[in-house]
Amino acid sequence: MGVIDQMELDFLTNQQLLSFFRRKKTEISCIEQPHIFLTQLRDYDLLPEPLFEKVKKMHKRDQKQKGVYEVLDWLEKERSQHMHRFWRCVFKDHIVQKYPTLCLLKNSLPDAVISFSEEPADAETPTKESEVTEKKEKPRKNTRKRIRDDQSSEDSGDPGPSSASTPTRKKPAKKPSFSSPVKKGDNQEIWMFPIYKTQLPVKCGDKEGTLYRDKLPKGEKCILAQGRWFSPSEFEKFAGKEKTKNWKVSIRCRNTPLKKLIEENHLQCPPMERRKRKCVQKNKTELCCISSSESSSLDSETSASSEEESDAEDFQEESRSSGGGSQFRSRVHEEEEEEEDEMADLTVFQAPTLQVTCVSLTGTLYKGRFATGRRGKCIRTEERWFTPEEFVKEEPTLTDGLWKRDILCHGKTLNFLCKKKILQIHSLLCECVKCSTDPEDLMEQNNDDVCYACHCGVDLRCCDGCPRAFHSDCHLPAVPEGSGEWICTFCVLKTSLQWRASSNMTEQEAFDSPVSQYILQCHYLLLCMYKEDIQRVFVEDPRPNVDRYSEFISQPMWLDRIKSKLESKKYQKFGEFVSDFRLIFSNCKNFNKDNEFGQLGAKLKEIFEEEIQKIFFIQ
Repeated sequence: MGVIDQMELDFLTNQQLLSFFRRKKTEISCIEQPHIFLTQLRDYDLLPEPLFEKVKKMHKRDQKQKGVYEVLDWLEKERSQHMHRFWRCVFKDHIVQKYPTLCLLKNSLPDAVISFSEEPADAETPTKESEVTEKKEKPRKNTRKRIRDDQSSEDSGDPGPSSASTPTRKKPAKKPSFSSPVKKGDNQEIWMFPIYKTQLPVKCGDKEGTLYRDKLPKGEKCILAQGRWFSPSEFEKFAGKEKTKNWKVSIRCRNTPLKKLIEENHLQCPPMERRKRKCVQKNKTELCCISSSESSSLDSETSASSEEESDAEDFQEESRSSGGGSQFRSRVHEEEEEEEDEMADLTVFQAPTLQVTCVSLTGTLYKGRFATGRRGKCIRTEERWFTPEEFVKEEPTLTDGLWKRDILCHGKTLNFLCKKKILQIHSLLCECVKCSTDPEDLMEQNNDDVCYACHCGVDLRCCDGCPRAFHSDCHLPAVPEGSGEWICTFCVLKTSLQWRASSNMTEQEAFDSPVSQYILQCHYLLLCMYKEDIQRVFVEDPRPNVDRYSEFISQPMWLDRIKSKLESKKYQKFGEFVSDFRLIFSNCKNFNKDNEFGQLGAKLKEIFEEEIQKIFFIQ
């Protein structure tokens, strides 16, 4: 489980979520490229169509920020009673992956709500009636379907990657007294309040943090403080109490030591022995003699282990690949320490997607999809999705590839990213969709979570030949309803180009050809431009949205119009189709000059011309 999941929102009152919303409106309004965020609100009936259209027409950054704040202001006034629906909507995986600000808010919500519960304002006091019986349910999957499968379900509520967050500042107020011993059967115990069923506020010395109940019995790092994760003993050391060497006494929830809560069965104690760590210490020489088949099996086991065991796992893997030896172990530890010391600024890893390499391979790692080395297909290439272990095996030059060591991001290993909590390793017992072994869940991981053309999720049709997924009406041609396998235009064109790989032609020959002869290429070029225009600047008619546009541009053109003309067979020659694209780019240059939109138009023009050269083999 991550910082907070969709089910835990049920434990929070509408007033608590509304208070959090009010304090974070300004932060949310500053998100970049808010179109997908606003579309999500509209799709969940949280944003009326007129207000959505009004904000969508705004192009300047400051206008967009004001427009988003206007939307949030309207939500506070008109939809204040629907805060549970709002936060569920914006905490969907595909949304927090797109917007780091929302990911940070998701991570900071538990600490913020705990601070709300300490304020003696008119917050609702938990009562017997407000207590909820926890019923564990399997997370619901993305509303995506292959063309041969009519079933669909909602987006998973799995938590996003953990990242540093700043807890909301606590107001000076009277705190409830918890100094008295915990009594069994007391209906007013804090430990039975819904807000504390998943996490508890803890303190050691002058350091405060949040203890996550489910992580403690698994032996994982379970205390979040100042944006970092700690095991209980590490948190004790962090608070300057390492001499105590008894975290059960030194760490307290209010004035009650954790030892008391464990004795009263309010907390489950972590296992006392680390079998894997003990094995590493006693069998250093044996590790060097493990056979290749045993090594492969052990690699798989350690990849799925919990994060508490990752240090032992790293040593086992490195020893096997090198032949062991104390000198090698020392060198590995020195390199790891140098690696951590060199990287003080982790901002390059804050994006939801990261470019990774493995010798000659390149791919994109989606942090929200990562689970372990074996589970969670999180690395995307042009051809397919891979787990980290599968990605390493694709590199032909590696005979003993290890995903933690051999996959690099900005020059750092994935082992470094795991240690810095940039990637959160799931527990061996995790039951989320990413860790599921159900065939349907595994099939879902083979395709993208958002539409390749419009970058939005929900009700997608998945290609059987590549990782892409589309809305039915976003794809060209529209995806047909019915059973049977389906492959997208990109896959069809790729196969077609292989058949005619030697048939070069001049640009003029291509432009003079009937457009009906190259309808597949036309669909491909349109989809490429929709995909590259992430801000959707060139999708719709600019005249209603851009002031004084008609004064400067006499022949406006936009992507939807080209699509409409193509579908209604208005083009005779392929050159006419290309001419309309070039009109978009020239209009953009004339109107915007060298501002950000002018630069975007120049970038799209360059991509468009390169694609024409590629699909017609023009030299």
